[in-house]
Amino acid sequence: MAMKIDAVAPGSDAAALGLAPGDELLAVDGNVLNDALDYQFYTDSPGFHLTARVGGQMREWEVERQPGEDFGCSFATYLGDRKHSCANRCIFCFIDQLPPGMRSSLYFKDDDERLSFLFGNYITMTNMHQREIDRIIKMHISPINVSVHTTNPELRSMMLANRRGGETLAYLKRLVDAGIAVNCQLVLCRGVNDGDELRRTLADLLALGPMVESIAAVPCGVTDYRQGLYPQIPYDKASSGEVIDIMEAAGDEAKARYGRRIVYPSDEWYLCAGRPIPPAAFYEDFAQLENGVGMWRLYEDSFRAELERAHVVYEEKKMDVVTGTMAAPLITAMMEELHRQYPMISVTVHPIQNRFFGGNVGVAG
Repeated sequence: MAMKIDAVAPGSDAAALGLAPGDELLAVDGNVLNDALDYQFYTDSPGFHLTARVGGQMREWEVERQPGEDFGCSFATYLGDRKHSCANRCIFCFIDQLPPGMRSSLYFKDDDERLSFLFGNYITMTNMHQREIDRIIKMHISPINVSVHTTNPELRSMMLANRRGGETLAYLKRLVDAGIAVNCQLVLCRGVNDGDELRRTLADLLALGPMVESIAAVPCGVTDYRQGLYPQIPYDKASSGEVIDIMEAAGDEAKARYGRRIVYPSDEWYLCAGRPIPPAAFYEDFAQLENGVGMWRLYEDSFRAELERAHVVYEEKKMDVVTGTMAAPLITAMMEELHRQYPMISVTVHPIQNRFFGGNVGVAG
């Protein structure tokens, strides 16, 4: 493989060698460069042997440089080879539930440990083998985000529709034992991996120790496009409350054991159960914010902090806010509070029913 250079930083070591856009980096100290992680790891050295293709010709250099500074190359893609695609047929997969006619990239299922580290994507590890785990440990690629769903091997294989679903759970212990931080995601399907199965999963993951930095549960999304797929029953108020109770109890246990909560229900559970969103302290460092965990608390607290500042309104303002059905009651309450404090500002909230996806999809984005 080769990493094709897209740009070279002026004044960098790469520029000093005369490397330019279009040239290709092939190997460092004989190690073939497959992606940006290889590049970053092998060039972070006081000296290395570089092999590149320049103007179609093979070139080699002995490079001496200061470690800790980037060598100076950037690439159009972080992956020198193809993206690693998903080998599963998960019973909850949202991509399988997409309506037809959208752009092709939306239907691609990635399951790539490199994208997990670089961009926070979640991976199931079923398309990985010992060599990929060895590489993560060697390069200390941390944290890694893992879609666990359950620690019951047979149930995980069923949920992922992949016979390797159970056996690859062993990779979690290898990673944490090697000092690799892991964030875990659980997509819960009603009557499948919740209840006692959820209690087992949380106990097993917490037993791995504090290198499991966070565990979040989100409900399975259900659209109108589930023909021929595993039947899913959306969570209701009571069943969402049960999930919250299990997750919060496990979080209390983790807090007592490790000094951190670690276990978090996503915001959707509280909204569906009709329960208040916990305070900011509950979410600690908001480890899974992009997974919808604590997003509402951060948004509301930011709004209230802005309200506490002095603002001068010189004229009447009428505005409209568009949001999904799930967040609409909370947004409405915030806009009413804004109007009470600033009577010249009137905001109309428009909850939009998602007819594109249908089903129980009520989030705003």
